[in-house]
Amino acid sequence: MPYFGFIKPEEDATGPYHDLSFVVFPPKEENKEWIVAIGVGTLGFKNDYELAALPGLRRSIAPIISKKGFCKTSFLDIESALPRSFTDKYGHFRDLFNKYGKVLPALDVVENPESVEGKNLLAAFLAVYAKLRYWPTNAHHRKALDEAITNASGNQSSQSVDDEESVLKLIKNRRFVVLEGAPGTGKTRLAKLMADKLSAKCFFTQFHAGTGYSDFIYGIRPKLDQEKLGYQEHFGVFYQSLEYAVNNSENNVLLIIDEINRANLSSILGPIFYLFEYKMDASDVDVLIGGDLQVKVIPSNFYVVATMNTADRSLAMVDFALRRRFAWYHLRPNIPKIDKGFYEEDFRRLAEIFNWYAEGVELELQPGQGYFFADSEDREEFNAYFVERIGKSLTE
Repeated sequence: MPYFGFIKPEEDATGPYHDLSFVVFPPKEENKEWIVAIGVGTLGFKNDYELAALPGLRRSIAPIISKKGFCKTSFLDIESALPRSFTDKYGHFRDLFNKYGKVLPALDVVENPESVEGKNLLAAFLAVYAKLRYWPTNAHHRKALDEAITNASGNQSSQSVDDEESVLKLIKNRRFVVLEGAPGTGKTRLAKLMADKLSAKCFFTQFHAGTGYSDFIYGIRPKLDQEKLGYQEHFGVFYQSLEYAVNNSENNVLLIIDEINRANLSSILGPIFYLFEYKMDASDVDVLIGGDLQVKVIPSNFYVVATMNTADRSLAMVDFALRRRFAWYHLRPNIPKIDKGFYEEDFRRLAEIFNWYAEGVELELQPGQGYFFADSEDREEFNAYFVERIGKSLTE
């Protein structure tokens, strides 16, 4: 079975070999499909066992593989045969699958290697292997590999436009939305942008551990500027924004709740939980908000966007009732549309480290793009840390 590709230089040039390889299998017959794969030599693992165990290997290759391809759950699995549902489709590769199928953890079918799609797929597999072998030595190399992978996977290097459009559609459909993501991913910025997109009057608050019902909605507080003890009403931001929406039905109103997971939500929201049903019709039940304000249903011109920091694991437990009533949108670190003052190379380097080495939960600790803006390299937060700590820049 003929093939060509890349193996480690210390392996023999012919015959069986060890460890991970990039390999291409051309067909014996003309006008037939090719196979491209990240494989393991039939001698098994010698030095690449830990590399094959990296979560980023499958994470990088899986988006590239088309519906015609196949990827094992683990790259360490060199004992299981390829599934019949895959191999039966390509009878002209029966000998290949019988001989090497167990040691091909990720492979895809290239219908025409001369087509744009075929070239993109071959380049993407090679790019993943190049990253695995640390072939890129500068920013230009690393960016070229990222672009090769992007071209095959169909992902956009910047998700900002898609995020804006997707969140706006979600808000219009569901009205109550939580934006979740790691620090620096632009959750609060995007929430404020939605106020402009909706042409809405914006109300803003930030929750903390001490936030209570009387702070957010309505309460009675002592008057501190009088000699004689007295009390006065306190109208929280929810009361103010809802009252405005009720009295100004022609205007959209957006309430932004920053860091919603930092407070005891059941205690803060109390009976108004009942109102957060985006398809709820007016009922015979009046919910007293406070003072003279009571409503049967939240008006259709009233929207709520909350933000939640997923890296804050100790505070990330959110009431199930809130999860059911709100729509959720996850923001990931990405390259922004505005590149002025953005240190893209630093961002890419750190993102690649997380992509290759972080387990699923650890990915939520990846700093977002907001940390990579600065007036100069010395002021860029992550780079400044390394300059201060070891006297070297991240780009060195």
